[in-house]
Amino acid sequence: MANQPDTAPNASRSLQTAQVYGMASLCLVAGLATGYLLPGLRLPVSPAQPAAHTVVASAPGALGSRQMPSLEEMKQMSDKQAAPLLEKLKSDPTNSALLAQAGAIYHTTHQFKAAAAYYGKAVQIDPGNVALRTKLASSLYRDGDVDDAIAQLNEALSYDPKDANALFDLGMIKLQGKQDGKGALAAWQRLLKTNPQLSADRKATVLKLMADVMTTLGDQHGNQGARSNDGDQ
Repeated sequence: MANQPDTAPNASRSLQTAQVYGMASLCLVAGLATGYLLPGLRLPVSPAQPAAHTVVASAPGALGSRQMPSLEEMKQMSDKQAAPLLEKLKSDPTNSALLAQAGAIYHTTHQFKAAAAYYGKAVQIDPGNVALRTKLASSLYRDGDVDDAIAQLNEALSYDPKDANALFDLGMIKLQGKQDGKGALAAWQRLLKTNPQLSADRKATVLKLMADVMTTLGDQHGNQGARSNDGDQ
């Protein structure tokens, strides 16, 4: 009787890989919705954050109803929320705080291209503002521009190599957008090394992600070795 292929280990590894990337996806969705993956690490708080929370709280159906609004409804909502800011920007177009608030509104309502445009203008005015660059990277990533998102985070880290949010985001986007587990680990190791003040819960989150990625990388390496041995036989 022919030996049956042992599919159980492969199935288990596939499930494990899916779980790692699934956890990463949840972190991205939860964190990048407001432009931060580790809120509260940077002080002072960016003026964009209150605007983002205002949109979520006032979104029709977002809290009171179980049905999420459509993208078109969210666009209309964001345009209405942003209208006073855009009116002010007509007479004060280089106000980076107003631009950042507009970016936050559009990001929170999933209008990521518009959000990136406003954050991009704010960054042009205030190029050394690491928080703004991190938010711009979030919007770029959610709009599908992975390479530019990584470039913005690397630029942010050139101004502040220890910035916790930029380092965490860099790891998440490398993992999710590039399937670069080693790159993600490098970013998170740097995050932990340069931020000893990180709170216990946030440190635990990073360590859990790192452990899962290392497990997945180990399994992938084992699979490659097994295939190599099979080919030699």
